[in-house]
Amino acid sequence: MKIAIINGPNLNLLGKREPGIYGNQSFDAYFSELQTLFPQVTFSYFQSNIEGELINELQRVGFDFQGIVMNPGGYTHTSVAIGDAIAAIKTPLIEVHISNVHAREDFRKLSHVSAKAAGSIIGLGLKGYELAVRWLLDQQ
Repeated sequence: MKIAIINGPNLNLLGKREPGIYGNQSFDAYFSELQTLFPQVTFSYFQSNIEGELINELQRVGFDFQGIVMNPGGYTHTSVAIGDAIAAIKTPLIEVHISNVHAREDFRKLSHVSAKAAGSIIGLGLKGYELAVRWLLDQQ
């Protein structure tokens, strides 16, 4: 099974950025743990701070992979284009947010992704990625 993990803006700073909200672990270190935990999965990983690059990656994997786990970061709340890209592809996508966006600023309560995603996992830290992968595997 091929699963793409796509992270949006500022997630390249995990482990350095606001550790009280996002923790102390880099995503690269966590990604290695995911690969060990799920040896039956062929993962691809992509991160960008640029909206159009995220859309290009969704389109690249959105017809050939069996699952996508995406944390769109701040674009969740602003990007109609990312929501449209998710609606245009066939691969099921799970939206993941490390923090509980509903317990933060009001603008974070709007998601242009949630209605297009197969599901959302919010506020469970990096564990949300593992749970998303488990759900995708259960769908096969």
